[in-house]
Amino acid sequence: MRRILFTLPLLAVLSGCIDRPAPSKQQPSRTATRPRPAPPSADLRQCLATLSAQQAVFTLVEDRWYGHACSTVGTVKLAALNTDSATITVTGLGPVTCATSTKFAGWARYGVDRAAQQILGSRLVKIETFGSYSCRNVAGTARRSGHASANAIDVSGFVLGDGRRITVLGDWNGGTPAERRFLRVVHDSACKRFGTTLGPQYNAAHENHFHLEADGASFCR
Repeated sequence: MRRILFTLPLLAVLSGCIDRPAPSKQQPSRTATRPRPAPPSADLRQCLATLSAQQAVFTLVEDRWYGHACSTVGTVKLAALNTDSATITVTGLGPVTCATSTKFAGWARYGVDRAAQQILGSRLVKIETFGSYSCRNVAGTARRSGHASANAIDVSGFVLGDGRRITVLGDWNGGTPAERRFLRVVHDSACKRFGTTLGPQYNAAHENHFHLEADGASFCR
């Protein structure tokens, strides 16, 4: 019995050395890190400062290139525009270039809101859009649209503080005389701020929205 008891610990020790691979030396794990985005250029910083001074509510969007001449570079995401005594919300927007955003903010505050008060007797509280960035061509051509670089906004309607909703499709020709006048005044105001402004008078593709683009052109229809 003593011999058996003596051999049991020995077998236990030996069993610990049999069929057990030596522990491998693992390399410390490395967490993959994304490269930091490049800081905004001097021109973009100036533009962002201007947009902030216009009391716009926005966030800077990381630059992206999608190929096929489509990109969102130097863009922001607009959430709202503050006026002297109210806030105008903006719906449907994706990334928009800062240059277009500053013109849009000025147009909303001094063109649309003031026209709404003077012509319709109520403040502007919301601008409805069909969006901004879209990788596509100008309809019927092989030329890239301003939307392909997030440099254009399609505005479809406006909501007033008294609850009225004015749409380009429904009220450009079908609204009251005051509503029709309001839409034409804000369209003309956009022509003074943006390079390319298109609306229902241009073609059927724009019967339901205003196309606003800061492209340095001078084309108003």
